[in-house]
Amino acid sequence: MIQTDICIIGAGPVGQFAVFEAGLLKLRCHLVDALPQVGGQLSEIYPQKPIYDIPGYPTIKAQELVDNLTEQIKPFNPTYTLGERLDAVEKTATGFNLRTSDGTEIDCKVVVIAGGLGCFEPRKPPLKEIANFEGKGVSYMVKDPELFRDKNVILAGGGDSALDWTIELSKIAKKITLVHRNETFRGAPDSADKVFELAKEGKINLLLKSNLESISGNGKLNSVKIKGADKSEMEIEADYLIPLFGLSPKLGPIADWGLSIHKNQIEVNTTDYSTNVPGIYAIGDINTYPGKLKLILCGFHEAALMAQSAFKHIYPEKHLSFKYTTVNGIESF
Repeated sequence: MIQTDICIIGAGPVGQFAVFEAGLLKLRCHLVDALPQVGGQLSEIYPQKPIYDIPGYPTIKAQELVDNLTEQIKPFNPTYTLGERLDAVEKTATGFNLRTSDGTEIDCKVVVIAGGLGCFEPRKPPLKEIANFEGKGVSYMVKDPELFRDKNVILAGGGDSALDWTIELSKIAKKITLVHRNETFRGAPDSADKVFELAKEGKINLLLKSNLESISGNGKLNSVKIKGADKSEMEIEADYLIPLFGLSPKLGPIADWGLSIHKNQIEVNTTDYSTNVPGIYAIGDINTYPGKLKLILCGFHEAALMAQSAFKHIYPEKHLSFKYTTVNGIESF
């Protein structure tokens, strides 16, 4: 079982900065995210988009901000559970016991929900059989690329994730097929050029203006039927199908935790961004209060005040004196 002072649900920029603010107070943090990497929607949806309202940066790309925050919190050695959804929370004598969708257990004193717009869930293709093959050949993310070594893999989608994983898996898979409904990609032009070059060299099978039609197998995925815009159909042998159609935000199991929720957002006390459940805080886009602005910089502010309050919740007998980093620097642990 993982033991920590604070369990932060959501490894986006606000969750990352919460590690920094907690670290200044020598509180250890463990981050949980349903996505397979840190960065939240910045890394998953728009890594190359410029951001203009981060203090001190006239402009910074989304992924660059995530990378900088990852570097900034290294002195505090945060630990991670990625690619797993936090499903259940139970109050204990010393804090909370949390369980993820994959059975990981975390024992913590304080819970901080920094889940952005909520728990991101994959957008699924409209195939009536698909639920029967989830975990049996159908996957909506790549957690371990080695799983696909020497396998017949079909990817579907036209964004950065589909392009990037087509490029990476083409190095180890037996055969890669990329299916996309349009003739052009919405992902990074450089990645699109690499995919077209791989197809030209015969290293991948690229099917444009095509859609997934159906899937079949006997207890495990065996083949995928593809339908072209010209109504032509073909059936391709497949060990794995990876639809990468983006993510949709949902509040998920958090809705059942007894928190005060208004319009799918968690109501908080703006003194410290605590919820109605003692020991559980909510920061970033997932909370709501009068005057709320859904800005990353507002989430950073909320993280700082949350950390001060979390310290007092964990150590009510200790006196907390505020210290500037310009005076004391960063003390790693």
